[in-house]
Amino acid sequence: MKAILVGLGAAGFSWYKRLRDRGLLAAVVEVDVAMKAKMGEDPFPFYTSLEEALQHEQADFLVNVTSPMMHTAVNHAAFDRKLAVLCEKPISFDYEESIEVVARAEREKLPFMIAENYRRMPYIRKTKQLLDEGVIGSLSSLDIQFYRYHNVQRKYTVSVLDDIGVHHMDLLRYLSGREGKSVQARLYNPVNAWEQEGAVINAYAFFEMDNGITASYSASISARGTETPWSGNWRIEGTEGAIEVVDKEIRVIKDGKALLIEDYSGVDETDTLDEFVDSLRERREAETSGRDYLKTQAIVHYAKLASESGQTCVIEVPTL
Repeated sequence: MKAILVGLGAAGFSWYKRLRDRGLLAAVVEVDVAMKAKMGEDPFPFYTSLEEALQHEQADFLVNVTSPMMHTAVNHAAFDRKLAVLCEKPISFDYEESIEVVARAEREKLPFMIAENYRRMPYIRKTKQLLDEGVIGSLSSLDIQFYRYHNVQRKYTVSVLDDIGVHHMDLLRYLSGREGKSVQARLYNPVNAWEQEGAVINAYAFFEMDNGITASYSASISARGTETPWSGNWRIEGTEGAIEVVDKEIRVIKDGKALLIEDYSGVDETDTLDEFVDSLRERREAETSGRDYLKTQAIVHYAKLASESGQTCVIEVPTL
């Protein structure tokens, strides 16, 4: 299989190296010709026009690592050529636009996956394995804490939920095995946070999931204290114990004793690229397909509405 990579910025170059090293790269598209220097002496075709690349290159799929505002145009251009697409999150910052993109992929039976990489982390996969094995009995509640100082240059206005929190919402669905039912939320900028017009820096939220499972969430991207991992720190309560995932370490707490989990055998350690290519070869839906991702983006969307309205919002996912 071969891929056209669109976007050679910081994230795009990381994808470039993965595609190159796995023998999957057909060509690169990047509007900034100066970025070509990152490729060194590598012989891959370089285009500044996506349309030109699509006309001249034979590929099985496209990897979309452009700025979020360009995602939809690039995705549709690939769909016009009947290409499968692996897209960085978000599909679009606009929820309705995201629905339209996924609906087209579903309607035309085009494989479309969002690169939700946090759930591929080994300690996250192991936590899921433990939960599925019933190590702490039936799941009761989850508490997620995320604190980092993350003031970096972007081509868009930062929102803690769109930028990072969407990953945590995906993990909430993944680890609980449940879908969101309702949300209460407060999105705000704390006193003395760094200034950016339109930025949303902190988030508090409370979620009700299917089967009465609840989750609390606290996040900040202007925190100056001890930082959490990007995936956050988790306390997961069950009927027979608890699992704590702190600083990438897993501890199972039962009967007043804490056991550090060090055996990761049986854990699938493939990354998002492996999962996408495997799904194409096996002709199955990818684990974080666009259709699945909409359920994650719905949680983010209704959390924003809940914050704006000050009311509890019912989470509705469209039927495609």
